[in-house]
Amino acid sequence: MSEQSRSPYRRPRRGSKPVQGGGQGASGPPAPRDPARRVAYDVLCAVEQRDAYANLLLPALLTERGISGRDAALATELTYGTLRLQGTYDAILEACVDRTLASVDADALPVLRLGAHQLLSTKIPPHAAVSATVDLARRVVGHHRGRFVNAVLRKVSARDLDAWTAVVAPDRDRDPSGYLAVVRSHPRWVVKELARALGEHSSTGLVRTERLLAAHNERPRVTLVAKPGRSTVEDLVAAGAEEGRYSPFAAYLPQGDPAGIREVRQNRAAVQDEASQLVALALSRVDAHGDDALWLDMCAGPGGKAGLLASLAGQRGARLLASEVQPARAGLVATAVRRAPRDAGRVIAADGTRPAWRPGVFDRVLVDAPCTGLGALRRRPESRWRRTETSAADLAPLQHGLLARAADAVRPGGVVAYVTCSPHLDETDGIVRRILAERDDLALLRAADYLDEVPDLAAGPDGNYVQFWPHVHGTDAMFLALFRKADRD
Repeated sequence: MSEQSRSPYRRPRRGSKPVQGGGQGASGPPAPRDPARRVAYDVLCAVEQRDAYANLLLPALLTERGISGRDAALATELTYGTLRLQGTYDAILEACVDRTLASVDADALPVLRLGAHQLLSTKIPPHAAVSATVDLARRVVGHHRGRFVNAVLRKVSARDLDAWTAVVAPDRDRDPSGYLAVVRSHPRWVVKELARALGEHSSTGLVRTERLLAAHNERPRVTLVAKPGRSTVEDLVAAGAEEGRYSPFAAYLPQGDPAGIREVRQNRAAVQDEASQLVALALSRVDAHGDDALWLDMCAGPGGKAGLLASLAGQRGARLLASEVQPARAGLVATAVRRAPRDAGRVIAADGTRPAWRPGVFDRVLVDAPCTGLGALRRRPESRWRRTETSAADLAPLQHGLLARAADAVRPGGVVAYVTCSPHLDETDGIVRRILAERDDLALLRAADYLDEVPDLAAGPDGNYVQFWPHVHGTDAMFLALFRKADRD
């Protein structure tokens, strides 16, 4: 099964239909009268049909079309709100069409989801939501299908969200995973895997799992990192941010564009989740048992952790080699490490499973492994519809291979950090157990001991891992395991 398949209502991918700007030629569609809804529609279509990422495409289209202020805010709410609750809306829409939702035209379905979001989860008056959405439908899918959209949305408007979920969701006592899948808008398999990671069973009612799923559907705050030696949290606070809760480098931006902050524009600060900051910090805190001059980030793109590690290394007189297999992403890493203290960061485009370096030369190694991304569903809501039940198994050989090469790259006495932005046990505990079973030169450290400022982090066997949670820590669900390579006799 393809790793890119998403919801049961996904269509086969179409041709290279472009995402058009607002102004069209005589042969194209008319310029949108409602730019906010039109840009949200275009992003949703691109996400569904061409695997675009909303967090990259939406800002680009807003800039390209000159959309700002209230229209930009509305477009953002419509885009992300619709993506987050897509599973819930699809279950409701399924009950409102006279055929299967899978048979609805691929260009019409995003309009229906947009309308459902406005009717069920915003304060937009129902008549205005239906009228504006039907007008959009007529412009993007034609008058005939516009009448279909009108009929379906009028059925949706007959109940509020709670009343609809009571109708379409399975019974909670009989099928708690199915109930949460509809009510909290996640694929059923994701609900089950997150419950497994939390140590919950269906018989318990999945209370913590529901809190986690609800947190995924909340708008995440923007978190900044002040790069050590280049800026401080005080600088960011003076620019309007608030001091972070855990990381000594973190600040929260309550509102506004991060690019409006001078330190961000000058690459002295960046947007980075607090858990990402802390797993890098934990690696830097472990005693390296000897020299501490050369660090490696094996999977560095797009460069957030590399930027922080380069600054930390530079302050100690160490150097960081950041490796990224994709050249375009390696360019992003180069930007992230630029002007680190003592110019400590160097970037190469290389495959970590086929090392471009000699074994046993690094004092510290970070493996931020490619993963399902189930820990970042607040920021990338479409990811929940892209992965499948086999995705973690498909990625496991790569994750294991990268960790094995990291163990080869570190010198005796040195430290390796294995990190995933996913709490899926097959990507976390499963990978760690396998590498420990294969190698007698690695010892698992108690990772939470290096992050004393954060409570409730210890996870896994004997509490040796670190696991962040959105509903507990307000961060992405980042996982960390720390290893020490055996010293020479």
